[in-house]
Amino acid sequence: MHYTSLGRTGLKVSRLCLGAMTFGWSADEATSHRILDAAFDAGINFIDTADIYSSWVEGNRGGESETIIGSWLKDRPRRSVVVATKARGRMWDGPNGEGLSRAHLLQAAEDSLRRLQTDYIDLYQVHWPDDQTPLEETLSALDALVRAGKVRYIGASNYPAWLLCKTLWISDVHHLARFDCLQPHYSLFNRAEFERELQPLCLDQGIGVIPYSPLAAGFLTGKYRRGQADADTTRSNSGLIQRLIHDPAAHDALDVVREIAAAHQAPVAQVALAWLLANPAVTAPIIGARTVAQLQEVIGAVDIKLSADEVDRLSQATRAY
Repeated sequence: MHYTSLGRTGLKVSRLCLGAMTFGWSADEATSHRILDAAFDAGINFIDTADIYSSWVEGNRGGESETIIGSWLKDRPRRSVVVATKARGRMWDGPNGEGLSRAHLLQAAEDSLRRLQTDYIDLYQVHWPDDQTPLEETLSALDALVRAGKVRYIGASNYPAWLLCKTLWISDVHHLARFDCLQPHYSLFNRAEFERELQPLCLDQGIGVIPYSPLAAGFLTGKYRRGQADADTTRSNSGLIQRLIHDPAAHDALDVVREIAAAHQAPVAQVALAWLLANPAVTAPIIGARTVAQLQEVIGAVDIKLSADEVDRLSQATRAY
């Protein structure tokens, strides 16, 4: 496994990040532990989750993924694992049960620490913006967590460039901890959202980038064929999948990915990830897995070296996205 620094920080992370949204949802605790074991043994030291995972499952309340990670983490050397989690969504009843207020963040962090069975979080991220809370309040609360040693670095997810830039200015002016990482939605089939403004901002400011849904909700695994709407995926009903499977241009672009994958004798998913890894702005794509086999199918992406021509072909084939 290859490693790199997280943005301008000295924190070293693997070039692939294991996403834990499936834990407690489509992967039970035993399966999740096997996935974590396989990832750790393969050299992946970076795990990303969120406190709301997986509150949408009947019978769940949120925190299931963190709890599963915590039960696994207690038997591992803590210093060898980089744990990232997120806060923003509703976790308890009442007006302060969600959002990015000081009241919510300080309690949410304590709850995440308890579930993760650790005394610090390596990367604490705000899951999406909260326009009901002043940025100064959010950043001050996060800064307090950093100063208390409960959080080492902070990051943002789903922030537009203008808002991310504004937070950097506030942190600079008020001498607060700043966002050193961004978690955007980015893949071959969702490019403009990141590339138009966020990419140059992150490169200029030394912000690490850990894209989520790098395989376009499973479309870039190659499991979908023209005219075939069904596949073995928990996201087959997602808006992105439904849009892509009915888009002839998307299938044309996927054929280019398949051709390059065949040349490398590698799975389609690995080439899609290798394209992201060839981008100097990208730190580590977040890969999810419901089984160990799914994880093993994509780990080899870090060893694929695409030529400049191959990167250009993939970029040209998906430029409309």
